[in-house]
Amino acid sequence: MKKLQIPAGDPAGRIVCQQCGNTTNFVEVAENVLVTTYYMQNSDGSFTPEDNSTEIFGEVKFLCGKCGADLTRYHAHFLEMSF
Repeated sequence: MKKLQIPAGDPAGRIVCQQCGNTTNFVEVAENVLVTTYYMQNSDGSFTPEDNSTEIFGEVKFLCGKCGADLTRYHAHFLEMSF
């Protein structure tokens, strides 16, 4: 199990990019992803998505959304704080 690294921003736990100071925009990038979407065909021939699933087989990175700095060390914290 990975140790959860908590950022030291203010308030405690707020992620701050050490390269550009960004505190608002972040990007999660997953490699080798399989997305499966299930559809129902309607009587008029159109389709409506019913359900989907996502499987990640590769590395997941967490990046600053402004300068692109690698903040992956905070990814577990990001997941814990995503509501």
